Amino acid sequence: MPDGSAVSKKVRPAEVAADRLKSFIERIEKLEEERKAIGGDIRDVYSEAKGVGYDVKTMRKIVSLRKMDAADRDEQDALLDTYKHALGMI
Repeated sequence: MPDGSAVSKKVRPAEVAADRLKSFIERIEKLEEERKAIGGDIRDVYSEAKGVGYDVKTMRKIVSLRKMDAADRDEQDALLDTYKHALGMI
């Protein structure tokens, strides 16, 4: 019988601690709401930037590139250059 500290994947319904389950569900719901609000805030910033003339597509690419470490970014740039060269774009 489980000691209550961890719930196995094979727990029978009668063994589920309803209060603990409810707590997990409520925490997830709260985080989902926060994520939705943050997503709206991010859209607002992009919209504001677009309104003053910045290209949002390029900004999104820059944000994506800044998430990468330098080695991955360099590798992606080199591969892109290789493909562009192969297609006569350089």
